[in-house]
Amino acid sequence: MVSTFNGVKLRNITNFHKSNAYKKAIHNLIPGGAHTYSKGDDQFPQLAPAAISHGKGSHIWDIDGNEYLDCPMGLTSVSLGHAYQSILQAIQDELGNGVNFQRPSVLEKEMAEKFLSLVPAHDRIKFAKNGSIVTTAAVKLARAKTGRNLVAFPKDHPFYSYDDWFIGTTLCNKGIPEEITKLSVTFQSYDIASVKAMFETYPGQIACIITEPEKSDNRSDTEKETYIRELIALTHQNGALFIMDEMVTGFKTSFPGSISKWNLDPDMATWGKGIANGFSFCALTGKNDVMDLGGITKEGEEKVFLISTTHGGETHTMSAAIATIDEFQQYNVIEHNHAIGDKLISMCNQIINDHGLSKCIKISSTNWLIGYSFYDSLNEVSNGMRTLVMQEMIKRGVLFQGAFVPCFSHSEEDVLYFAKAFDEVLPLYKQALENGFESLLIGAPAKPVFRKVL
Repeated sequence: MVSTFNGVKLRNITNFHKSNAYKKAIHNLIPGGAHTYSKGDDQFPQLAPAAISHGKGSHIWDIDGNEYLDCPMGLTSVSLGHAYQSILQAIQDELGNGVNFQRPSVLEKEMAEKFLSLVPAHDRIKFAKNGSIVTTAAVKLARAKTGRNLVAFPKDHPFYSYDDWFIGTTLCNKGIPEEITKLSVTFQSYDIASVKAMFETYPGQIACIITEPEKSDNRSDTEKETYIRELIALTHQNGALFIMDEMVTGFKTSFPGSISKWNLDPDMATWGKGIANGFSFCALTGKNDVMDLGGITKEGEEKVFLISTTHGGETHTMSAAIATIDEFQQYNVIEHNHAIGDKLISMCNQIINDHGLSKCIKISSTNWLIGYSFYDSLNEVSNGMRTLVMQEMIKRGVLFQGAFVPCFSHSEEDVLYFAKAFDEVLPLYKQALENGFESLLIGAPAKPVFRKVL
């Protein structure tokens, strides 16, 4: 692979002076040091940027002036690129009109029509500023529609909402009444028998299942599609509603998401992350018989207080979402992103094989979000080994946290840069397998977000 990297010069980042000062100050101001736990200091190695000053395209710069190739792309939310010109222009044009009014902006109708035109299975839409709001709203509608209390989801899913119905089932359940936790039940992903057993255990009690349509793993598309269709059918057979969580898959697996990729027919779907290129715009879509429970036109019926947020219809975020959709429709964004993912997967697998590490490092085959798994000498998943790779990739100018999320601004040059850095890191990985990651890692390994004790 060496000849492939001719002309690729890696950065050597060693200065984190301002970042270190930032770390010392920030926890006295913001609990957790950030407004998303996965951005916190405990999620990164000690030698890492503490704060980002700006980004452009597929690159970002920290407060010490260090430049990085961006892999996570804002928790997968930046689908086109940082400071993407057409999105910025749309926002700038709209800001002059004002951002929030006492009655809805005319953009709300345009946005609703535009997004629903992408989702033929659904008739209604509600906007919000974050994903937790719309997933919880979907759960509320399902309970109102069915008259049942229990909500079900896969036990191995990392995150659905910061609300009690989900967080109560995690290790971080302090502050959540046990009575609330008991209203959530779980099953094993890709295990229909597990789902059947759950419905048999709670007959006539489950209001809904909420789940992603597919994961970033090595299952085939056929296996994923077959499973999700069986899951939807089984959910409906048991009188429950099916909520498809397209928060991550939306604008990545397909356009607008897996719902169109496989022509699926869920009762509701939740959207966010990449649908507005990083701006805070999320949505709940669904069928009219469910969504209209949150409306105000059917006089005499009991009202469901669905979503009511001051900032849900801000004009500049709607204009960002509209412009993002326009960009996806005008250009082959999905095809580009998948091609970048395919190239990265191919190169990294070759590098792993060249270094004889195929048993210790595994890559998902999903070109829309490439996940990396790192194992120790005992063939066990190792957070320490992962953190070591993060440390060494960051040192070479790649902000890496264990996944690569292709965006429209990523280029083949970016793939080559990542691959060369990865190629340089793997000899250190082999050393760590022999001597322990502690011999090379500065500071402690990154910690799980969901853990009982700090």
